[in-house]
Amino acid sequence: MLLPLPTRSHTVAALAFDGMSPFELGCVVEIFGLPRPELRVPWYDLKVCAESGEPLRVVGGFSMRAEHGLDVLAAADTVIVPGVADVRAQVSPALVEALTDAHARGARIVSICSGAFALAAAGLLDGREATTHWKYADLLQRRHPSVRVNPDVLYVDGGRILTSAGSAAGLDLLIHLVRNDHGANVANAVARRLVIPPHREGGQAQFIQAAVTAVEDDDAVARAMEWAMAHLADPIAVADLARVAHLAERTFIRHFKAQTGTSPLRWVISQRVAASLPMLESTGAPVEEIGAAVGFESPVTFRHHFSRAMRTSPSAYRRAFGATR
Repeated sequence: MLLPLPTRSHTVAALAFDGMSPFELGCVVEIFGLPRPELRVPWYDLKVCAESGEPLRVVGGFSMRAEHGLDVLAAADTVIVPGVADVRAQVSPALVEALTDAHARGARIVSICSGAFALAAAGLLDGREATTHWKYADLLQRRHPSVRVNPDVLYVDGGRILTSAGSAAGLDLLIHLVRNDHGANVANAVARRLVIPPHREGGQAQFIQAAVTAVEDDDAVARAMEWAMAHLADPIAVADLARVAHLAERTFIRHFKAQTGTSPLRWVISQRVAASLPMLESTGAPVEEIGAAVGFESPVTFRHHFSRAMRTSPSAYRRAFGATR
């Protein structure tokens, strides 16, 4: 027999503004605006807010009108700023006031992409680590030197202040919010509806590493990476990768660093940790066996590298994300 649905909902307010791109706001609406009674949890009450009730121009040649003003945004449980119209313009005093009021009241404040500029203008990122779209990272750092800008992550969870990188990285952060509020099972169900992974590399870690730079299919580094992915369970040395790439070892290391921004062995370790995630989530195999299956030479080594990458242990990750949770 099903229990009655809880009636208390969590209010999410998303900012709409003139000249916005519809994608980031659409992500917020898709996740928090659709009713999901089948999940049997109190879902969110989404309010789309703007500074005025006038029609807002949207990239793509259409317009929309928000039903709520900044007073509703300031009173919400979670406030999401999916961007700003111009990263080089001053953020309006009215929006700054609404954000500072919401924060002072205890709201959770979230930015997607260039929305970090609004949070920074309100002083909410001072002394904090934050991220934004990589192409805006230098500008954010110059304009707000007290912010520790990290351009190399998909999102940063700072507790009540969360920031994400551009566009699709916002989905990673929004699913993370659902996971924080309702647990992994609910977050996984929402992700499946969206046909996206419930988490990319980094899983529940507070800092999720961005994917490595894509390389051309016929590139020497790409050949080595493809070979490594097929041999993760085997010992892999830099010399092995250089041989597959048909390059001298020093030349290979230099090319690999230029292509990916990291060293070959660090990349291999990150791929091994990533390969362990689905095994921890969907099997009951001992942690020691999983570590060996993805190429770590000992359980101690596996736990060390896993904890360093994920900010948690393999066992704790399994408890949070395992299918039996």
